[in-house]
Amino acid sequence: MSGGLDSQLAVRVLQRAGAYVEGVAFATPFFASDAAEKAAGALGVKLHVVDFTDDELALLRGPPHGFGGAMNPCIDCHVAMIARAGELMAGLGFDFVATGEVLGQRPMSQNRQSLGIVEKCSGMKGRLVRPLSAALLEPTVPELEGLIDRGALLDISGRGRERQIALAAEFGIVDYPSPAGGCKLTEAGFCRRLKDLMDHEGLGDRRLVELLSTGRRFRLPGGSGVALGRDRLENATLRKAAEDASSGWLTVQPVNAPGPTALVPAAVKDDMRLVLGLVCAYSRSDRLSGNVKLALRRFGDGGGEAVMEVPRPYDRDLYKEYQIC
Repeated sequence: MSGGLDSQLAVRVLQRAGAYVEGVAFATPFFASDAAEKAAGALGVKLHVVDFTDDELALLRGPPHGFGGAMNPCIDCHVAMIARAGELMAGLGFDFVATGEVLGQRPMSQNRQSLGIVEKCSGMKGRLVRPLSAALLEPTVPELEGLIDRGALLDISGRGRERQIALAAEFGIVDYPSPAGGCKLTEAGFCRRLKDLMDHEGLGDRRLVELLSTGRRFRLPGGSGVALGRDRLENATLRKAAEDASSGWLTVQPVNAPGPTALVPAAVKDDMRLVLGLVCAYSRSDRLSGNVKLALRRFGDGGGEAVMEVPRPYDRDLYKEYQIC
């Protein structure tokens, strides 16, 4: 249950077909469960939120069915989600798993072949119901056994949304997000950050993955990766991450001028001059009569604090070639 219109309609169609429904939502740094939680509350259904991060990271290292247009392993992601939902189904004594997928709505991941791959590879053959398109697909076990009324299931297909919008009005569903995206793995800018992380630090440290959306990103010549906060909230997030890491992460922030906090998980000595200059360049130092003073703090074993004064000039253009996104 994503919380989008199709998943909400799937709940109502299944209930109309005689089923008791509970929702399952998946959460990772790439997509959240917020919309699903909101929708489940509006629909009055119990929701199970599953941490799917490790599953997704494993797929990013080599999805069996490849990536979509960016770094989105959609088919294999669906396979893994349905398999996890199947485990819940068995453990809780349910009869089948259902999704809000619509045949032909997404050309790569919701064509007839892809739907079949997901059903087979997830181990849910015959137990995976797509109530919005079920009349166009082979009958499933719960339909054949009379657990749900196949005649109450629908035959929606294609990319249009006229029927879904009409159904939403019929069911009284008024609050749903736009159908666009929701997964950061389809966004070009985010994928540049992710690819850079994979090429350098790798995906072994989950904290680095969770911070991918925070701050401007730079990769310096010596190999240091820098996250530079863009506002107070991001600065606080980066400082908190360093405090919690306890593994030698470094923060740099201006003392005598407003400016960003820089987080450097693994600083290379040859890059430190650039790290300091970068923080100064993005600080509001124009009203200072002197130079910017920076506080450096290293966390974890061998940690410590120091204050350094960095001479002018501070030019952002000097760092553009190192910026990832």
